Amino acid sequence: MLFGGLSLLEKSGDQILSSTVTSAIASLFKKTENLKINIKAEPIAKLFQGKMDGFEFVGQGMLMYNGLRLEAMDLYLQEVAIDFGSVFQGKVELTESIEAIMRVVLSEDDLTASFNTPFIIEKLQRLTYQGKNLFFQNTNIDINPDRTFNLSSEIRLGKNGEVIPVMIKSEMELQGRTKIQFTNAEYMGDEKSQNLARELINHVNNLLNLENFVLDGTNLTVDKFLVKDKQLVFYGMAQINHFPQNNK
Repeated sequence: MLFGGLSLLEKSGDQILSSTVTSAIASLFKKTENLKINIKAEPIAKLFQGKMDGFEFVGQGMLMYNGLRLEAMDLYLQEVAIDFGSVFQGKVELTESIEAIMRVVLSEDDLTASFNTPFIIEKLQRLTYQGKNLFFQNTNIDINPDRTFNLSSEIRLGKNGEVIPVMIKSEMELQGRTKIQFTNAEYMGDEKSQNLARELINHVNNLLNLENFVLDGTNLTVDKFLVKDKQLVFYGMAQINHFPQNNK
């Protein structure tokens, strides 16, 4: 009876922790298509001390509250320590900072949708041109077979001004582990379109710092990225100082 009761208690602790962590992570996103959590602890009684040997998180189709979407995100951690008492309050509280191996996938559709969200449009509209505010519409990003990117948009100068089409073909590079940059850009169209496109690329490159997009309590660094099958795949590390809060 003693060992049977312990086995039941350990199993319940595992289930409680898995359920709480899954719910806590899901709450950070407006919508998720699939979430899988795998917690490793040997013996499993270590969970009641708030200790885990490993933690694996695999998510697909994750839509953030700011409108940005991730095709997939995987996190792999070792030696995680949490306040197990917080679990019974439906929370996840870390007792020390942790580092996770990270993989993030963005599809071509994700990139296009992101550039048309109010979150990104507001950042784009911080750029002015010839003293006029810019208004963006129908922004689109295509990933080409040669791993270059086509960025196009219709930009209105002022609320009732001229609409200038912008078309850019560019490569993408990683700089300093925290910056993604459009490089070796080719600008299409007439002189007016090309001049505006140059200003836009410079502005976008200033925005593409991972620090502008991380969840609360986290720091991200990218070691490499691949362009394949109409997707961007990033590999890197996530330092998590405290469990992110839901900032809708």
